[in-house]
Amino acid sequence: MMRKAVAVRRDEIVGAALRQIRVRGISGVRAADVARSLDVSTALVFYHFGTLEKLVIEAFRQAAENQLKKLDDELARGGPADERLRAVLALYQPSADDHHGNWPLWIEANAAAMRDSALKNVLQRLDLRWRDAVAALIDEGIRAGLFHCPDPRGAAWRLTALLDGLAVQVVARDGTVTADDRRRWVAAAMAHELRAAGDQEGR
Repeated sequence: MMRKAVAVRRDEIVGAALRQIRVRGISGVRAADVARSLDVSTALVFYHFGTLEKLVIEAFRQAAENQLKKLDDELARGGPADERLRAVLALYQPSADDHHGNWPLWIEANAAAMRDSALKNVLQRLDLRWRDAVAALIDEGIRAGLFHCPDPRGAAWRLTALLDGLAVQVVARDGTVTADDRRRWVAAAMAHELRAAGDQEGR
C-alpha cells in the first residue's frame, strides 16, 4: 500500500489531535490516543512532529488559521460597514451550543498559554487579528458617516472583551446566558460604543 503524502498525513494527525483536545482537554491528550484514533503507530506521530507539545501547537495554529480564513471571507463580502461589523461579531462569538466547537479549544488554550510561550504567540496573533478587524470596520463606519466613536480601538477591544466573557459563560456554565441575552447585551454595547453619527449625546 502506498504511503500517504507527508502533508496529508500531517493534516490527519493534526485533525485527530484537535478531536482529542476537544474530548480530553490539552492536559489529557496523549500521542498514543491520537495514533490509535488513526490506526497508526505512536512512532509515526513523533516522526512527523517530534514531540506532543509541537503537535498541540500545530493543531492550535491550524485551528487559528481556519478561523482567520472565515474572518477574511466575511470581510471580503462587501457591503455597509455596520452590516459587516455585525456579521464579524456574530462570527466571533460562540453558537448557542458550542461545547464541541472552537471556543472550548480557545478557553483550553488560553489557560495553557500562561505556561507555554509558543502557544501564547499563536493565540495572540489570532486575538489581535480579530480585534484589528473590528477596529478597522469601526473606522470604516466612521468615515462613511455611520458611527460616531472617538476611540475605535478601545471600542473594538471592549466589544470583543464582552464577547470573550459571554463565550466563557456559554461554554463553561450551564444555561447562565441565553442566546437572547447575548443578542440584547451585544446590541446594547454596540449602541453605546457606536452612536449614530448624528447622535452625539453624552460625547
